[in-house]
Amino acid sequence: MSSRSPPRDISIRSLQQGWLGRFQAMGSPCELLCESRTRSAARQLTNLVAAEAWRVEDKFSRYLSGNVIDRINSAQGEPVLVDDETANLLDFADTLYELSNASFDITSGVMRQVWNFDGSDTLPSQEQVSRVLARVGWRKGRWVRPTLRLPADMEIDLGGLGKEYAVDSAVLILRGHTDTPCLVNFGGDLAVTGPPQQRAAWSVGVEGVAEGRADRMIELRAGALATSGDARRFLLKEGNRYSHILDPRTGWPVADAPNSVTVAADTCTQAGMISTLAMLRGADAEIFLDDQAEQYWCRR
Repeated sequence: MSSRSPPRDISIRSLQQGWLGRFQAMGSPCELLCESRTRSAARQLTNLVAAEAWRVEDKFSRYLSGNVIDRINSAQGEPVLVDDETANLLDFADTLYELSNASFDITSGVMRQVWNFDGSDTLPSQEQVSRVLARVGWRKGRWVRPTLRLPADMEIDLGGLGKEYAVDSAVLILRGHTDTPCLVNFGGDLAVTGPPQQRAAWSVGVEGVAEGRADRMIELRAGALATSGDARRFLLKEGNRYSHILDPRTGWPVADAPNSVTVAADTCTQAGMISTLAMLRGADAEIFLDDQAEQYWCRR
């Protein structure tokens, strides 16, 4: 998740088969596709989705002051008591840490201090990486629900979970308010409330290496899709491409990671978990994906 881009407003436009609502949240373009009969109904549904996206952003973005993440990151070694929603996300992060053999680590966000994936050829030195890496390590803290204690120089970043969680949360809200078929898309992570009525399936374009250009179309009737990759964030040095997917055990980009992994699953959170863990496997991504029960698309 990233800082929001004000102002917080939405736009609605008519499509041949429904409506498209758009807004910005979590540093990403967000969309709601719905088959509502009227513009006012589409706007109401988009307002519900946008409000939930902004709520999740306000609560969990590391860029905002005064929220639970800020309280944890500024606690200076003191324990912080968290609410149930935050505790559930921390439990999930703890599970991913174990499943990934410590390669998924929500304390690794501090590595941004030495890595800037802007497409240039500027690499940090090993000394710079090692200095910041000393502040990384989920097990250096103590998580006993509902209390988290981190060493004074460490912090957490839930950006690796936030968008997928927000998508699933928005879909649940929509299901509680309408039977209208909807697709929720937050920066390429998406889920549907069910199959569309005015077409055979939802057609979803998955972005390739060229930003903004889809290199495959996926027909989706139920469930969710999530994509992990380096189409937009990377470094190039002497012909070598350095992905923004960092190994928090070394502080360096994962070697031989795919350019992108897209996974279809029942929920966006599940799809995001599998796609992220696959990227962290590097050269063994396809071996990991073949062992899962979900459909995937992997591009190198």
